[in-house]
Formats: sequence, structure tokens, C-alpha cells
Amino acid sequence: MTNKTHMTYSEEDLIQLSALQHFVFCERQCALIHVEQLWSENVLTAEGKIMHEKVDTANRESRGKIRIEYGVPMRSLRIGLIGKADVVEFHKRDDRTWQPFPVEYKRGKPKLDDCDKVQLCAQAICLEEMLNVEISEGALFYGQTRHRYDVVFDNALRMETEETARRVHELLASGLTPKAEYSAKCKKCSLLELCLPKVSRKSSKYLLTVVEEGKGCL
Repeated sequence: MTNKTHMTYSEEDLIQLSALQHFVFCERQCALIHVEQLWSENVLTAEGKIMHEKVDTANRESRGKIRIEYGVPMRSLRIGLIGKADVVEFHKRDDRTWQPFPVEYKRGKPKLDDCDKVQLCAQAICLEEMLNVEISEGALFYGQTRHRYDVVFDNALRMETEETARRVHELLASGLTPKAEYSAKCKKCSLLELCLPKVSRKSSKYLLTVVEEGKGCL
């Protein structure tokens, strides 16, 4: 487990846990959602919303030595996060204590980056702080593959998660939105029509050309 800093955030300074997932996926998307308060639904986000609503409206379950809690609220004053976990399983151990195991539901399939893993690890960090326990792993369930993938909260992932939380706090405090940079993942982003990365890139190139031509006339 990583070394814990002594810095704590106030209730007013807590940011949405989901912002970490948005930030790792795209810093501009994170700012558009959490700074400019923009949002747009597409087929992918609608399907994801339906999946999460089904999970959130489920009742508490017990399956043998596993107790399942849905829509679990959580926070961390240490790294400044607040949010809700889709599912937290509590596994009964031999000493009769219950071991938390967070499970996050996603509509698509495993991603090439760590955005989903960081979100899940952030949930684990919140639970550890709230319950005074250590959580070594959790899982991501993807609707497209209908498969659950275990995630180990090793030192590298914890460091990445805490660094991401720090950078998101800085981004939101700045109130600035990073410039658009078009890439293949933009096609799946629900904010594509609001972000307009191709248009922004062309506009930047045009303005740069105008400035350079203007310098030549001086």
C-alpha cells in the first residue's frame, strides 16, 4: 500500500469520484463535464445509464458467505473524493469479519488505458478510509463481454489513482479547459458534438497561420 499523506480535504472541496475516470480517458472531457457542466447522451451513455440504474435499484442480497450491497455511498477526505459504488460485495472470512470487494459495472469492453481501473481503485481507497480495512482487489464487469475481470490494487495502480485525484483537483480549481486533440477515441465520446475536436484543431492552425503571416508584415 502507498504511503498516505497527512493532507485532508474539507467537505466543500470533495470532487466526484467519476471525474477520475473521465480525466484518464480525456482531460478535456473531464473539464467539459466537471468545469463547464456540459453533458450529452449518445447510444453508449444511454446503455450505460440503463445498466447502472438496474444495479442501483436492486436490493441487498446474500449469497452464502457473500453479502451484496448496491449503490454504496462513499468518500475520502484524504484524497478529496465523493461518489457511489455500483456494488460492494462483503466476503465473510474465517474470523467472521467481512472483507469489502468493490465491483464496477461498465457497458462496453475492457479499455486499453487504466481509466476504469483507476475509478475502481479510488472506490477501494474510499472504503479503506471509511471502514479502516485494507482492500487488495475488486472487479470490473463489462456488459459487452458479459465477463467479470478481477483488478489487483497494487502499489502502481494506487499511486496512479492518487496522482490522478491530485491532478483532477488542480484542473477543477484552475477552471480551465484543455484544448481539443482529436484521436480515435473521440468517435465514442458522447461530447463529440460539443467538443468539436477537429474544428478546434483547424481553428488553432488557422489562427497560428494568421499570426505568423502578421509577423511577416511587421
